[in-house]
Amino acid sequence: MIPLEVQALDSHYGRAQILFQVAFTVRRGEVLALLGRNGAGKTTTLRSLVGLVPRIQGRVTLFGRNIVGLPAHVIARSGLGYVPEDRRIFADLTVRENLEVGRQPSRDDAPTWDEARVYDLFPHLKALRHRTGGSLSGGEQQMLTIARTLMGNPRVILLDEPSEGLAPLIVEQMGRAVETLKREGLTIVLSEQNLHFAQWVGDRALIIEKGCIRFDGTMAALAADEATRQAYLTV
Repeated sequence: MIPLEVQALDSHYGRAQILFQVAFTVRRGEVLALLGRNGAGKTTTLRSLVGLVPRIQGRVTLFGRNIVGLPAHVIARSGLGYVPEDRRIFADLTVRENLEVGRQPSRDDAPTWDEARVYDLFPHLKALRHRTGGSLSGGEQQMLTIARTLMGNPRVILLDEPSEGLAPLIVEQMGRAVETLKREGLTIVLSEQNLHFAQWVGDRALIIEKGCIRFDGTMAALAADEATRQAYLTV
């Protein structure tokens, strides 16, 4: 069964339409990189999938179940994990307490995560487990946000700009973490402006511009298509 399928997705904020007939499919263990300039509609796409955009039309199926119109907390409990761009950790809670907030029961069709396993993925967090979230650096907070989402044992995970604003060493750690998740069979959609990072971890690319899909293909095909990169990805 296909983990995530999006068909004819339109999204609105008030009277303004942001997405127009967005459609794509992501398979098990695949990383789909959603690329585009600032304001192209990448974040709105991810927020629409998890029920955080109040007005959408179309169809979003998670393992065959249409989740359009469901409340965000029901979608999360169905196994769709979301790591927002602004991280949204609980600043007054410790790392361990943040992880506990994200805990959900294990699922038969998803990797099972616990505190020990997320520390294996992000060893640096283990030494910080008694520190409050607000005292962590930006890179540490990004690790914590991903780890907290994994504690929910998601079947599909959405990462919004996971490498943005991070030091090169932390970006490298993020890339290795995404590769590990892919090997676990997790289905991943990541929004990115860092083309190098996307090409490293991604299997396929989806370019969005002004709310419309302009390219859908393999990373190899995008690498060979300079005209498309110039048209939609250069500043």
